[in-house]
Amino acid sequence: MSLKNKLNRMKKHIVRTNEENEKNSGRSADLSNADLPHKDKWKEHGTVTYFVDEDYCLVREKRYPLKHRHGKYRFEDLVKAVAAWQNFHGTHPLSSNGLAPEDLFFFDTETTGLGGGVGNTIFLLGHGKIAGNEVVITQHFLPQPGSEIPLYHSFLKTVDYNTLVTYNGKAFDWPQVKTRHTLIKEHVPKLPAFGHFDLYHGSRRLFKHKMESVKLTNVERLVLDFERVDDVPGYLAPMIYFDFIERRDPEGILKVMEHNELDILSLITLYTHLTFQLLDVSDSSTDQETFEAGRWLEYTGNAEMAKDRFVYIVNEKKQHHEAVHHLALRCKKEKQFDKAAGLWEGISNDCPANIKVAVLEELAKIYEHKMKDFEKALTKCLELEEILNQIDFKNGKKESRLEQLYTRINRVSSKMDRKKLT
Repeated sequence: MSLKNKLNRMKKHIVRTNEENEKNSGRSADLSNADLPHKDKWKEHGTVTYFVDEDYCLVREKRYPLKHRHGKYRFEDLVKAVAAWQNFHGTHPLSSNGLAPEDLFFFDTETTGLGGGVGNTIFLLGHGKIAGNEVVITQHFLPQPGSEIPLYHSFLKTVDYNTLVTYNGKAFDWPQVKTRHTLIKEHVPKLPAFGHFDLYHGSRRLFKHKMESVKLTNVERLVLDFERVDDVPGYLAPMIYFDFIERRDPEGILKVMEHNELDILSLITLYTHLTFQLLDVSDSSTDQETFEAGRWLEYTGNAEMAKDRFVYIVNEKKQHHEAVHHLALRCKKEKQFDKAAGLWEGISNDCPANIKVAVLEELAKIYEHKMKDFEKALTKCLELEEILNQIDFKNGKKESRLEQLYTRINRVSSKMDRKKLT
């Protein structure tokens, strides 16, 4: 190899080494070296500076013992939740099978707006995780626009996690992080690869029946038994941040940080609660929550677990028509046609119209194709015709449903005539 080529290889190595050194050059320090008013207020709230060269961000840390209760659970219940997943051998988007409690990284941001794109700046990165016998909350704050290098440097240099846990983070928080990181990626560590548990989708599945909006604060109040006091609403956070930039008084922004901290603590409690509902750890589930958990398990391919939930509800509360209907569908898939028909017959007279349509269709199919009882099949078809004529459907679906029904009626009638001739 020529000397020139050797020097070029050495040059590339030196450049890479310098780049790595630059990406690891941040340092934590007290507030004395920062050009920051109201340092005493910041110190009272456990805040230090993190410098990259002459630029800095603020880092705040707060610790809670695992015995601390947030809503209806203690943080030590998260350990029980993760342990319960170790006995789960199916597939589920919230499964932490193979993970330790310390691997879960509860994450939330505060931004200057609700939209996406490069014009939206993250001014607070907050995260929490179990460390030993504590939950450690760490927040990285942008004290002035343009200081994103130390902000993301402090966040990424110390971050160590396998699975991100957020509330609508797949659609908002993490895409925002990736957008901002792209602008400064030459100066900060890389974004790590990770799994992602988004609890917003779980809340929609399990709790939408009891609230118009599954905002985290609604879930806290109506599900987790946690009520915020003197909390800053999230939509005010951008205005409070801009006010801080102008006046430099931390009073308002410290309230925003408390709001972000509560969001993170609620993620811990919510993951615990969702796990307990799904894995039947809790004895305080409502029938509807148990049913919705069963539906989610069924959707994710955990049929036997789902069936157990439906059986439990049917045995405990026989008038839960949705649970009976889903249990009958499960019996049908298992070719237990007599049992499925019995379940559907048991609710066919008093269930709501939307369920009754499905029930009568299923009974007509079973009587025609499985039991060859064409008279009963025709009876169910005629009952279904009467109900369909009473229901208003959108986009012409009524005509389509009736057309399908008349095809079935003609077919069943023909089978009845042929049977009489034999």
